[in-house]
Amino acid sequence: MNPSEKYWLTRLESCAKALTKNGFSAIVVDRIEDAANAAAEIIEKLAPRTIGYADSRTMHRSGILNVIRQDDRRTLKGGRLIAGYMGIVMILAGIITMLPLFTLFFYPEEIGQAQYFVAPGVSAILAGYLMSLVLRGRKAGRLEKNQEMIVVLGTWIIVIFVTAMPFVLTGNYTVTQAVFETTSGLSTTGLTVVNTGTAPHIFLIHRTVLLFFGGIGLVLVMTSVLSDVYGMRLYHAEGHSDRLLPNLIESARLVIGIYSGYILAGTLLYVLFGMSLFDAINHAVAALSTGGFSTRPESIGYYHSPAIEMVTIVLMLLGGTNFFVHLLLLKGKWRAFFSHCETRLMLFLLALFVPLLTVLLTNSVYGSVPESIRTALFQAVSALTTTGFQTVDSFASWTPAMMFLMILLMLIGGGAGSTAGGLKIYRVYVMLKEIWWKLVRDTYPDRVVFTEQINRGGRKDTIPDRERKQINAFVFFYLLLFGAGTFIFCCYGYSLQDSMFEFASSLGTVGLSVGITAYGASPVIHWTAITGMFMGRLEIYVVLIAVVRMASDGKKFLREKRFQAGTSGKRNGKRIES
Repeated sequence: MNPSEKYWLTRLESCAKALTKNGFSAIVVDRIEDAANAAAEIIEKLAPRTIGYADSRTMHRSGILNVIRQDDRRTLKGGRLIAGYMGIVMILAGIITMLPLFTLFFYPEEIGQAQYFVAPGVSAILAGYLMSLVLRGRKAGRLEKNQEMIVVLGTWIIVIFVTAMPFVLTGNYTVTQAVFETTSGLSTTGLTVVNTGTAPHIFLIHRTVLLFFGGIGLVLVMTSVLSDVYGMRLYHAEGHSDRLLPNLIESARLVIGIYSGYILAGTLLYVLFGMSLFDAINHAVAALSTGGFSTRPESIGYYHSPAIEMVTIVLMLLGGTNFFVHLLLLKGKWRAFFSHCETRLMLFLLALFVPLLTVLLTNSVYGSVPESIRTALFQAVSALTTTGFQTVDSFASWTPAMMFLMILLMLIGGGAGSTAGGLKIYRVYVMLKEIWWKLVRDTYPDRVVFTEQINRGGRKDTIPDRERKQINAFVFFYLLLFGAGTFIFCCYGYSLQDSMFEFASSLGTVGLSVGITAYGASPVIHWTAITGMFMGRLEIYVVLIAVVRMASDGKKFLREKRFQAGTSGKRNGKRIES
């Protein structure tokens, strides 16, 4: 080795050490010809992760660029990549559909109902397997901008329709009614067309399974078993706000662990206070997922038990709380827990609305203060957490003032990143702070500088302007959709009060009802409610962006096809002329 080569080798080794010290991995090769081989080995080890690179003369001369581009041609992208992932979703949908079959071990007399679950479940798994073959032997590339929205949208649509098939196959429900029921379950709404008094246990469990997976999020379940390549984008696209741990897969599994632990504790408490094991499991899942599906037509009111109602209230509050806040609670960080902006606003809203409802109920319905407090607390928590459990027989005896308060609570909803729906407490908190900051700024001279921060579990954060604009836009779209749905209900002859209440329940994924969306309702009413539940669960943006992206991809595909057809025609023309 001549002095020049030795000098540059020393420089390269020094550079490699510096890169390693700062958290990078570096490899030094003796010859430029070895660089391409080293790059190929690295790409093989990193598969199926996406490789980023910058163009340069060295990349060309060493042959590394050719290696990367050759590998890139083997990488699955675009529509085929999405189709492959939809295959995985189909398999997941099939598994979810067949899970209720375990009920037959305890209720063997319902073996005749198994056919309604086996046929669509097996069909979905087989179809999903065939679709997922697209991924076999190919590396999964990176989704382009907003294509993760298409994946999330496709995931929910596929699971909704596959899990609706058992209801359709019974012959007791139309496709519209079946889709309504499964959308209600997966969106954790709780509106139902099923007669829970006569429905087989296997179908009641089927609804509960939908609540479980819908509550924690279908994409979150996929993330917990798949890779973290671009899972964070899907995670946020489904409406989750916080990553609890640095690794997304670990975060997903932690959320599922917390969720399952609460369900187990709730089930044991329900059994302790007099529920049957079957009812306890169903109600624990329904309360924590803020779903509201009950095994009794009278809902929680069937039991007339203050103890059961208190357990339900605790589970509903846990379900309506941000999972990040749960982590603070489980770590014993009580100060950070109670100082979190969402916790403070939730407690404030309950402290404001419960006394108001108590006074109104005492004057108009019960006449007994203790009973009014009990009812007001339960129904306020049920509405705010968007659970939808009831302890009242009907809302027909409630005054317009009481219904107005309930509509407000349903529209506000639970915590961001929780199983609850609605506008979300975080967004409402930010908007209220914006009003306060505006009032404060206007009382001081322009030269005074204010620090505008919110408390997130002991951490003071400044809200970026981009986030503020997103919140304002979301609230606008949400209220616009609320107005449109209410208008459609009114067109079918329902009063403005009942229409607002029912669609607020649909859009907020609550489940409280005045009977508009019952079994015999018009298909238009059901599809309006389905749209509200779906948009409310995926928070509007996902659906809108996915539709726009699909339209854009469709136009691009058609342009390419026309271009290819035109090119082929010109070639054929030249061939004929010659």
